[in-house]
Order: sequence, then C-alpha cells, then structure tokens
Amino acid sequence: MLRIGVLRFVALPRSSSFFFSTSSPKFLNPPTIRAKFASHSRTMAYTTSSGSSSKLLFRQLFEKESSTYTYLLADVSHPDKPALLIDPVDKTVDRDILLVKELGLKLIYAMNTHVHADHVTGTGLIKTKLPGVKSVISKASKSKADLLIESGDKIYFGDLFLEVRATPGHTLGCVTYVTGDGPDQPQPRMAFTGDAVLIRGCGRTDFQGGSSQQLYKSVHSQIFTLPKDTRIYPAHDYKGFTLEMQVSTVGEEMLYNPRLTKDEEEFQSIMENLKLAYPKMIDMAVPANMVCGLQDLSERPAEPVAN
Repeated sequence: MLRIGVLRFVALPRSSSFFFSTSSPKFLNPPTIRAKFASHSRTMAYTTSSGSSSKLLFRQLFEKESSTYTYLLADVSHPDKPALLIDPVDKTVDRDILLVKELGLKLIYAMNTHVHADHVTGTGLIKTKLPGVKSVISKASKSKADLLIESGDKIYFGDLFLEVRATPGHTLGCVTYVTGDGPDQPQPRMAFTGDAVLIRGCGRTDFQGGSSQQLYKSVHSQIFTLPKDTRIYPAHDYKGFTLEMQVSTVGEEMLYNPRLTKDEEEFQSIMENLKLAYPKMIDMAVPANMVCGLQDLSERPAEPVAN
C-alpha cells in the first residue's frame, strides 16, 4: 500500500509542513470574513482542539454557477500554517487565494476529488499564481497532476492528514478524502465525498466510466463503514441549502438518503432511470480537467510515490 506522507516527505524538514495532530469541534463565526465573502462562502471556521495545541481551521466555500463547494483546511498550530484546497473552481481562484492570504496560511496542495464535468478545476490556475503549490488527483482518473494518489495514501499538511479512499462509480477516478483517525486528529472525522455522496443524493453514473453498481459498493464499503458521526461534506449543493453550513453525517445518510438506503438492485434501477440532461459544461470541462484545469499545462511527469 502506498503511503504518501510516510515515505514521500521523509527527507523534508519539520518546517516543510507534512506531518499531523488535533481534535473536538467548535463552530466560530468571524464577522469580517462573513461580510467580505457572504455571497460566496460558508464563513464558519471549524476549529478543532483537545489536549494538544494543534487546531484545524476549516472553511466551506461556494461557487454558485456550478453549485460547487470548495473546502479550505489548515493546521493553524503549525509554524507554517500549511493549508490545502479541495475541489477549487477556476472562477473563484482569486477569492480563495485572497482568503488564504488574509488568514496567513501557506497553501501547499490544490486537490480534486475527481475529474469534474460541470466546471473547470482551479488547481492549474492556482499553481500559476502561487508557485510551489502541488496539484493532486487520483491515479485512476488518468489525468495530470503533481501528485497522483491511490487508496490508502495519506496526505499530510502540518500535523494533520487526509486519508485517501477510492470511491469510483460517479467516475472511474473518484476518491473521498477523510480526516485522520487517532486521538490527535479532528473528532468527529470529516469525509469530503466529492460526488460519490451528496446530501440526500449521489452523483450520476451515466458518463465518464460511471457505474451504479460500482458506486453503490464504493459508498457502502468506503463511506458507510466510517463512524456514524463522521461529517459528510459533498462537492455540490443542488437543493439550495447554501445559506447555512452544508453538512450531513454518515449516520444521517444511512437513514435518510433516498437512493443509497435502497438495496443494490433498486439503487441501480433508480440511477438508470434518472433521465438527466447532458451536462452543459462537460465538453469543455473534462478536457481541461484532464490537464489540471489548464489546456496548455506543460508535459512533465507526476511526482513518483514511494512504496
């Protein structure tokens, strides 16, 4: 099994921000950020702490045209305040970078849960504006990035880490990022599910190598096996719940998700009869997202992962 955090960064100094530590959530509401980003972001900081001094700063940001959530996480107890963005959108890159700078964070990763069909990822654009940031996507997606991750890899930022879980079905390369397991990691755990699990829904399975059978198995084996109080943060809000923090839990979705609570046969029938319109952005978004969001991304190999 590959372990990004264990071997890839072993030669780097402590200040390079690739390690871990934290726990126990509180919600804070910073008014100055709320005023500036009110129409575009969930402005609550999810700060975790326990006996250790480490804390996770968390923000949920929103791009209204594609109804996409971008997530900012940082270890604010680490000297470098290392941070990462999950599923950034090209149209809101300047907003995201401004927030990172205002909070005094050092962005080290710009990550995707999968190759999106409804918007162009902001990862490539971020790399042009903040040299040193590494783009991240799954190896199974067959797209380009600095780091190609696989199930079981750990992505460290400061004293915190995200565990990679392969959750294909919406696309072949979907992954879910889950905060680390351990007393010095955030509790309850947090799962960034992309389109695999949406709140009271799930991603479609009729293109990009999608499979309803595979999605059902992915969710039930990789997400619904997490502790029931694990918080689920999806890639999209299609139901208009954007005035408040958009969050569910594994336990809630196991009880109330109208698709994923069915047996596998009924789930497949539901997914095969959705009759959804062809995604309006897919012909532009997918080719761009296969090259980190930039059509002219330079041809260079991804950074290798040590065994």
